[in-house]
Amino acid sequence: MWEAVLLTLAATAGNNIGKVLQKKGTLILPPLSFKLKVIRTYAFNRAWVAGFLMDIGGALLMLRALSLAPVSVIQPVSGCGLAILSIFSHFYLKELMNVVDWLGIALAGIGTIGIGAGGEEQNTSPISIFHLPWLAFFVVIVFVILNGWLRIYRRQRREQELMQSEVVEEIIYGLESGILFGMAAVISKLGFMFLEQGFSTMFLPLSVAISICCSGTGFVYQTRGLKHGRAIVVSTCAAVASIVTGVLAGMFALGEHLPTAPGARLLLLLGWLLIILGVIMLVSSTRLVRFVPWSVKRTGRGGLEKSFSGKQPGLVRTRDPNPSAVIHTNTLHHLLTSPTKEKP
Repeated sequence: MWEAVLLTLAATAGNNIGKVLQKKGTLILPPLSFKLKVIRTYAFNRAWVAGFLMDIGGALLMLRALSLAPVSVIQPVSGCGLAILSIFSHFYLKELMNVVDWLGIALAGIGTIGIGAGGEEQNTSPISIFHLPWLAFFVVIVFVILNGWLRIYRRQRREQELMQSEVVEEIIYGLESGILFGMAAVISKLGFMFLEQGFSTMFLPLSVAISICCSGTGFVYQTRGLKHGRAIVVSTCAAVASIVTGVLAGMFALGEHLPTAPGARLLLLLGWLLIILGVIMLVSSTRLVRFVPWSVKRTGRGGLEKSFSGKQPGLVRTRDPNPSAVIHTNTLHHLLTSPTKEKP
């Protein structure tokens, strides 16, 4: 189990850091196209190539992790990618972090340890193919409800001539993208489970292909939310929905069960909760830090006080002074909606 957890951490680190390096490389590159000159320019850009290789390597490591452990373990641990990215940003991109960022990282780390310890005794049973249509039906129903809800609010916006996006729209786009990201992991796991149960080997590449389609569609929904809404709301809903979808689908469709030992069950549940809280804190730390007592802020005198001034030389300047929001929301927003339309 610990091998799968460590592989997941390495995979999510590769995915997140790889996208940041690709974005950093494309700042001086032309829009990606099939012209030989443009392809050569990308191929000789060290930052972009390193990011691309890390992104691909992360995807391969994630597939390996899914082959070793239940998706209800892998998907929550993958939510720690934001914490890893925050640490990378702090030391490599020289972004300063506030006390809420560090607390979110700590919670995500403790939650990962809890999942690794509790997941050791997690039980699984053979998958029943009759559960899959119910899973697909439930996902379709959820999307019908969410899209119907979205249409109602859009109609109200047009009637009231509102230009800004409603918070409900941001939540819906975030939930839809998160559900698709979670389903991508579930479908990949299905391929490995079919292989273990003696089905045709064609199920594995087929499931991986469907998983890629789900991830791509999820990015489309997330892009819509980021384009017109607040990245903090969309990213938070997507991260939480992805974790919850992976856990619930694993439990009810893939035959995964909670550990029978009370201690292991408590560790697993606590790990899920702490990772979700850590992700929420990292995404919304700019807002949460306003409620932190000034005496606590001053304990990190070496960096925390300076992070609010925004006047240090050498920092990567953005519209948001909070590094976690810079990394996760603004970077994700630029990656998905940048006019360069690069495709890693």
